[in-house]
Amino acid sequence: MTMSLPADLPVLQAGNPQARTALVLHGGGGPRTVAPIVGHLASTMHTCAPTHPGWDGTVLPDSITSIADLAAGYLTRLIEHEERDVVLVGSSIGGWIALEMAVQAAGADRYAGVIGAVVVIDGVGVTIDGEPMADFFSLDARALAEAAWHDPERGFIDPSGLTDEQRAIQSGNGRTMAALAGDMSDPTLLDRVGAVAVPTLVAWGSSDRIVTPAYGRAIAAAVPGAEFVEIPRAGHLPHLENPDQTWAALDSFLARS
Repeated sequence: MTMSLPADLPVLQAGNPQARTALVLHGGGGPRTVAPIVGHLASTMHTCAPTHPGWDGTVLPDSITSIADLAAGYLTRLIEHEERDVVLVGSSIGGWIALEMAVQAAGADRYAGVIGAVVVIDGVGVTIDGEPMADFFSLDARALAEAAWHDPERGFIDPSGLTDEQRAIQSGNGRTMAALAGDMSDPTLLDRVGAVAVPTLVAWGSSDRIVTPAYGRAIAAAVPGAEFVEIPRAGHLPHLENPDQTWAALDSFLARS
C-alpha cells in the first residue's frame, strides 16, 4: 500500500538531526499531548512529531479514510526522507498507527530496515472479548477525565472555559477520529501484530479505563518478544501523569534496542 500525506503537514522537530530518529505519534487529543515525549527524547534522539491530517485544523485528504491509510502515509514519508532504524512512539491512537506501520513494514521488502523499534503507550485499536472499552464519543468532559486519568481533577477541562477556536478544534478532532478510527478498534489487528519483527515496548497506565491494562498485556503477548510495563498512578496518558516512571521504562527499553 502506497499513500501520500499532505506536503505541508505540520511537524514538530527537536534534538540532533544526526541522531537516531523517533517518530512520535499523538492520540485523539492532538500533538500537545505528546509534547513531553518529544522533549524527553530530544536529549538523545532526533524527534519528529507530526500533526495527523485532520487534527488541529489541518486538512484530511479524501484519500485517507482509515488508520491503515494513515500508517501507509507515514511509511511512505519515512522512505521519502531516507530514514533508517526509526523508533515509533505512539500514544493512544498513535499506538494503533505505530502497530499498523510495523505490520505493514514487516510485509514489504521496500521497508526493510526502516523501523527499528516500536513503543506503544496505552494504544487503542485491538479488541478483546469480554474486556470493556470506553465509548469515547459518548463521554462528556467529566466522564472522559474519570476514564482517562488516575487523578481526574488533573485531566478535567471545563468546556465553559474554552474559546470558540478551541471548541472548533476539539470538534474537528472528534470528527476526524470518528472518520478514521470508527469505534476505536480493528478486530483484525491483534491477529496481525504477530508479524511485527522489531523490539517492542508496551507501556500502560495502571488506572487507564479507556482501554484497561488487559489490552496492553494482550498486545504484548501477541507481538513476538514484546515487553509489557505497567505505569503506576497513571491513566491513559502516563507520560503526563507519571513521567518519571514512564521515562524510566522508555529509556531502559531504548538502551537495549
